Amino acid sequence: MAKRLTKIMVFIVLGLLVLLIALIALYWAADKSVADLERWQLPNSEFVDVQEMQAHVVRSDKCEMFRNQAKINEAVNASTSLPKTVVLLHGTSASLHTWQGWTHELSDDYCVISMDLPGFGLTGPYTDESTQYDSANYAKFVIDVLDHLEVGRVTLAGNSLGGKIAWRTAALYPERVNNLILVDAVGYPATPKQVPIGFKLAKYPILTPLLSRVLPRDVVKKSILSVYADDSKVDEALVDRYYDLTLRQGNRLALNRRLLEMDNTANQAQIKQLNLPTLILWGAQDDLIPVENAKLFHRDIANSQLKVFDNLGHVPHEEDPVATVKVVKQFLLGEQIDE
Repeated sequence: MAKRLTKIMVFIVLGLLVLLIALIALYWAADKSVADLERWQLPNSEFVDVQEMQAHVVRSDKCEMFRNQAKINEAVNASTSLPKTVVLLHGTSASLHTWQGWTHELSDDYCVISMDLPGFGLTGPYTDESTQYDSANYAKFVIDVLDHLEVGRVTLAGNSLGGKIAWRTAALYPERVNNLILVDAVGYPATPKQVPIGFKLAKYPILTPLLSRVLPRDVVKKSILSVYADDSKVDEALVDRYYDLTLRQGNRLALNRRLLEMDNTANQAQIKQLNLPTLILWGAQDDLIPVENAKLFHRDIANSQLKVFDNLGHVPHEEDPVATVKVVKQFLLGEQIDE
């Protein structure tokens, strides 16, 4: 009887091993270099040397004009701030491309700057492997990019992880932020209705060697679907972008570290200390960070306005850029927002 059980266990282990090998062979996905991902560079993409990384940054045409005006102001001891500069920060596993709709709508009137944060997009992971993927280090990265671009005070907008980085930057560097725009932002405890499967898997260190070598495209697609309210808006081109940029060399390992080192619910006390005009945008169909958290931000930030979009999910700026940026334009003009 014991021998029979031993044989059965051996067959089960061998079967699982064969299945694992088959899955690895089927879903093997090698890292890609920035050169391999050139198709995802935009016409105005640039790579700036920040913290020994080549940070992928995109600036709209108005930025150079505003920068020259700031230099003129400095020469005559006038204000050197750039109140018409809007900086956009993406969320976990996204990239600066998520803001293309907003950038298109805002670029006629504003200097719009977007960037791939460390560990994502074409920027890739921190060169210094000892650097943690926490909000304080991300805030420092944002400031270093702005310093490199010679940009002073800005309106800072962020979605999800980028939202936390935005309000942390405002808290840590208040002299650099005029206004805040928080889009389905991280900051308070949340019980997600569903979590992207890629996030779930990346939390297990034992899977890191495997996850850094394989990437089922269907997992990426399901993760995107989980943050959209309208599945019909998730087309193959969108999935291609998220899939390809996840393969950027080092990004998969960085995602694993990010999810292990995240400080999502830390520093909440700083939210109540914020004292600047703030617009809070939220998708009511957000299954990752519930709309109740939007109300917490609105409660704790004295000078804030809240707008909820009934039919949008966790990335409302990407799912419906036209409707969401319309509210942003009103806010930037100092108008009162209808809830």
